Amino acid sequence: MNQILIKNARIINEGKIISSDIFIENEMIKEVSKSISLKSSSIQIIDAENNFVMPGIIDDQVHFREPGLTHKADIKSESKAAVAGGITSFIEMPNTKPQATTLLELDKKFEIASKDSLANYSFMFGGTNDNLDEILKVDTKNVAALKLFLGSSTGNMLVDDLDILEKIFSQTNMLIAVHCEDESTIKENLKLFKDKYGEDIPMNSHPLIRSREACYISSSNAIKLAKKTGARLHVFHLSTAEETKLFSNKEKLKDKKITSEVCIHHLWFSDSDYDEYGSKIKWNPAVKSSSDRDALWNALLDDRIDVIATDHAPHTEEEKKSKYLNCPSGGPLVQHALPAMLEAYHNNKISLEKIVEKMCHNPAILFQIEKRGYIRKGYFADLVIFNLNNPWTVNKENILYKCGWSPFEGKSFKSRISHTIINGNLIYKNTSFLNETRGKRLTFER
Repeated sequence: MNQILIKNARIINEGKIISSDIFIENEMIKEVSKSISLKSSSIQIIDAENNFVMPGIIDDQVHFREPGLTHKADIKSESKAAVAGGITSFIEMPNTKPQATTLLELDKKFEIASKDSLANYSFMFGGTNDNLDEILKVDTKNVAALKLFLGSSTGNMLVDDLDILEKIFSQTNMLIAVHCEDESTIKENLKLFKDKYGEDIPMNSHPLIRSREACYISSSNAIKLAKKTGARLHVFHLSTAEETKLFSNKEKLKDKKITSEVCIHHLWFSDSDYDEYGSKIKWNPAVKSSSDRDALWNALLDDRIDVIATDHAPHTEEEKKSKYLNCPSGGPLVQHALPAMLEAYHNNKISLEKIVEKMCHNPAILFQIEKRGYIRKGYFADLVIFNLNNPWTVNKENILYKCGWSPFEGKSFKSRISHTIINGNLIYKNTSFLNETRGKRLTFER
């Protein structure tokens, strides 16, 4: 029997910070109480004095590149980095090689994760212009969601047939998660910049090519279609002020039919950073202006934006050194997402309670994940312990991503993650992995 007693915890949970102990037995939280006294030599004691304890983070959007792109990353390497970053569960995207656009290929990914993932896992099924029959076969109780690329990105999964799109929205019972950028607008913009610069397009042109108009056109059209068809829609990685106005905070999250997400990089960087970071902050959608970043923060804090995620999407350093037209978009983030958000707390941008709400509680509510995302008796013991005042600096020696780099290299964070517990197992402690117990497949209350 595996038993862990966390003493003197400052628990961040359900909008409060309380002092309490937590008793874990096997996979589950057995008790949360002011003072728990147990006498047994087999119980592992963790003294959390001066530290905070929060539920494990649920990252609803990652690209772990397996199968087919494992020179960039794989499920084992990236889940390990995620665990070091306090992410205990992830939902991975379908644009791998082959793409997860058939049940057969989706099942292969679940099989890989069952053998290799340190964190809990689920996958999204990918929609295309020609796989509606496969979409309708998916069991919504076993798969996180349907992912549609309404703008091109890594892998060719663009869904641009409007008739097919309406059929998908009308006929599937799955939550539909969308990448929204208008392809025709992007193509027009790209032609202008090619005509002007040829092969030497500056990296800081990215937010002008993959423009705010491209984002707004696509997001607003997706929302119109969802309202028309009654589909359950989740819009990934908002990047513009205009898009934030498309969403409401009038309902509780569990009652919303249309929800949204923001990613760490859109909250952290702005277009003024391209000169320093170049391709390292080239994402789709593009990092845009500081006023957009401010609007995203405002929408996050007033609950028009529901979830904070990473869109972890690694590429090799060699690939990212390519000129603009050949340089892939995306970067690694799972290891540094929570430290970055805790830095925002130190800078008075967000409360600890709101971080937990957006990174732990809300993904569990939005995807109807069973018994995760909270510190509650009877829930899986997915927990993170961190210290707000234990500075460290990101460098090559402590980066765990297979790609070996981070846009945060050289950045000093004030806060440090000391422990990560997954399904009642202490996996990570003070920069070391104590064991490599595998995570579990997420289940859904649908």
